[in-house]
Amino acid sequence: MTRRRLDGVQAIVTGASGGIGRAIALALAERRAGLILTARRPNELQVVAAEAERRGAPPPTVVVGDLTDAGLRQRLADAVELTDKPLDLLVNNAGVSAHGLFADASPERLATIVDVNFTSTAELTRLAIPLLTGADDPAILNVGSILGHRGIPHNSEYCASKAALRAWSEALRAELAGVGIDVVLLTPGTTNTDFFSHLIDRQQDELPWGTPQGMPPEAVARAAIRGLERRRREIIPGWRAKVFVLAARLAPGLMDRAMRRYGG
Repeated sequence: MTRRRLDGVQAIVTGASGGIGRAIALALAERRAGLILTARRPNELQVVAAEAERRGAPPPTVVVGDLTDAGLRQRLADAVELTDKPLDLLVNNAGVSAHGLFADASPERLATIVDVNFTSTAELTRLAIPLLTGADDPAILNVGSILGHRGIPHNSEYCASKAALRAWSEALRAELAGVGIDVVLLTPGTTNTDFFSHLIDRQQDELPWGTPQGMPPEAVARAAIRGLERRRREIIPGWRAKVFVLAARLAPGLMDRAMRRYGG
């Protein structure tokens, strides 16, 4: 099977103002991709757009807003139609999380996390599918998490949203195969970003297991690009993430005992 070429593709990247989304956007910029970038933080998003242009991309289109807003999602679709190219790649990266016991959390916390991480992502994809069908080798990259393979305490809503994203990605891959749209799941572990600084709710000042250290987002982005080029169905960057997913599959009892240490 031939490698997917990403040079000069037209791509939407959500959650592009920082972390993995920023790193993927800049990796695509080095391949002279046409970028449509969206996030809630306008200043940070403009900085990413300027850096993308410096690295070789045409001037990116910046669409500021919240992915849960149907109007924002429509503006992203409209931005594609204003270009002279079909959409080649949709990177569904936007996400939020919280920390704390489910029983002590509000219904709004659950609704927000599921809406951003799954429902709004799915609805943007619904709008993007007709735009992707005109491309030569289109793909959707859904940014999941190792916690979509195994839930952990104090992050129940986030785990549920990423498990939903994983299952939906598998189903969508089969549904879209007939029209030539590939669906790829990126499954990173902990990444060194400001993600934990932007939790929508935090019941304790310190996480029970401390502040996790993980891969640089640039390394995750390189793995994502490499996996897209090699037509992987799921990309799990780094050996720690691979071990976690393997343990979740093969040793669920052992994982249960490990998780109980932090359950209360």
